[in-house]
Amino acid sequence: MERITWDQYFMAQSHLLALRSTCTRLAVGATIVRDKRIIAGGYNGSIAGGAHCIDEGCYVIDGHCVRTIHAEMNAILQCAKFGVPTEGAEMYVTHFPCLHCCKAIIQSGIRAVYYAQDYKNDPYALELFQQANVRVEHVPFNKEVLSLLQR
Repeated sequence: MERITWDQYFMAQSHLLALRSTCTRLAVGATIVRDKRIIAGGYNGSIAGGAHCIDEGCYVIDGHCVRTIHAEMNAILQCAKFGVPTEGAEMYVTHFPCLHCCKAIIQSGIRAVYYAQDYKNDPYALELFQQANVRVEHVPFNKEVLSLLQR
């Protein structure tokens, strides 16, 4: 039996998390990993108990939905909520992180970001990742890996 790579395994987890997104503009998932073990996951959606974009529409200010918490931030906040350290961890994300998430990723001590799709890649985010010695790698997700379930 052929096994999928670790990168495809964790990227598949991020794509699965994105299916829980309540954002009507873009579904994003993020998985935080340490030592090849998943320590947290997140998707973009509203605060717990709050109104969701799929129910009430996006709340857009200056071209950004302010109702939604990004997947990367939700994953990092899950670690904070449950006392799980992020120092030295890695993050797998379905889309390139925005500038705000980039800064949160750096400050949380995550050392590598693997993303499946380009999405408004901010040159300053790339510069900040480089300054902070955060490895950034494009890892396209091969949806065919999910067909392995049908064997």
